[in-house]
Amino acid sequence: MKLTGFIILTIGVLFDLFGCIGLIRLPDVYNRLQASTKCVTLGTCLILVSVMIFVGGAATAKAFLTGIFILIASPTAAHALSRASHKAGISLWEGSVCDKLEEDKK
Repeated sequence: MKLTGFIILTIGVLFDLFGCIGLIRLPDVYNRLQASTKCVTLGTCLILVSVMIFVGGAATAKAFLTGIFILIASPTAAHALSRASHKAGISLWEGSVCDKLEEDKK
């Protein structure tokens, strides 16, 4: 059981690391938000699953509720930030193929 917990913890930390690297390496705010939202949400939830495996008891319920909150709040916040960035006029990276939000407005 502990080996499973260590494997899940390692995968979660790697996803968090890749999300942080994506925040640094990607070219514009929209790509950065996508990397951070997907990678960090999954990585943090996996870390919380490993906490459930290792600790047990009341910490399991707290970790579960925290994971549910993260699964709801993180994509919602990223959506709000990306929409606000678009409304503020922050341009997409020049290598972006299309702007679906701008196309829907027309």
